[in-house]
Amino acid sequence: MELPFHILLSYGPLLLLGWVLVEQLGLPLPAAPVLMAAGALSAQGLVRFPVALGAAVLGALLADSAWFLAGRRYGHGVMRRLCRLSLEPASCVQRTQSSFHTRGALFLLFAKFLPGLGLLAAPVAAESGMSYAAFAVMDCLGSGLWAVAMLVSGRFFGVAIERNSRLLEWVGQFSGLLLLLGIVGFFVARVLRRRAILRRLAGARLDPDDLKRQLDSGDAVFIVDLRHPLELVPEPYTLPGALHFGPDELAARHHEIPRDRDVVLFCSCPSETTAAKTALTLVRLGVERVRPLRGGYDEWKRRGYPVDAIPPVLPMAAEPPHERLTQA
Repeated sequence: MELPFHILLSYGPLLLLGWVLVEQLGLPLPAAPVLMAAGALSAQGLVRFPVALGAAVLGALLADSAWFLAGRRYGHGVMRRLCRLSLEPASCVQRTQSSFHTRGALFLLFAKFLPGLGLLAAPVAAESGMSYAAFAVMDCLGSGLWAVAMLVSGRFFGVAIERNSRLLEWVGQFSGLLLLLGIVGFFVARVLRRRAILRRLAGARLDPDDLKRQLDSGDAVFIVDLRHPLELVPEPYTLPGALHFGPDELAARHHEIPRDRDVVLFCSCPSETTAAKTALTLVRLGVERVRPLRGGYDEWKRRGYPVDAIPPVLPMAAEPPHERLTQA
């Protein structure tokens, strides 16, 4: 197999543009090896560095623009689908939203260097209300930094090729195999990790029907809404009596959680992973009666069960968490 060097020599910028576009759309075809190969060939004058950079930035901008517009139109549903591609489907949304709110538009400058976050940066930016013009500028800058890093890394390798021409032939023969092994390894690791998590959590989930019966009968239940504040902006509703906390905040104050009742956690991420992982953390901290809600908020709403209206919560306007937990 002689990917990606020999194909690059034939198709050049078109291959770069298409490969980056496909990767940024979410397919597990890593573009970094192809960009590094282009950088190596640029040292030989076989690929023009500025053209390769422009093709990579254009491919990234096209894909990111598509996700930005999808996020603007469909909101958090886009992120729930995108994060299924991550090895950590819970943390990918939480980390991206938190990073964007902490650093603002500057987050787009380095998002592509962070595995699992770059794909979600565009819809998160759209959901936060960022204008497309501002997004396009920052996305181009961030994509440019990422592409330059990959191309320059490959160019250093190209200098070594200049000194030993046989190195190009050797790498050309094995680079395709290494790329294929990387893709297969991605899928295998994703499947194995997901199965391990699901096996551990399968018996801990609480069905919405059971929770509804507990509430109707007047049982004392401590319900925690783990959704990110951004998720509450387009739909400011929560389960009856639920309190809103971040996973880290809740775990840090586990000693204040009541031990004499069920502690029900819910989110809106695939497989209730944020709630499930938080539940495991609390169990290790001594909170035994903790259970993630099966299907999370979306399933509760789908079954037509009542919800409480809440004012939209943003980090800068949130009520101090100490007061909320104390009141509970």
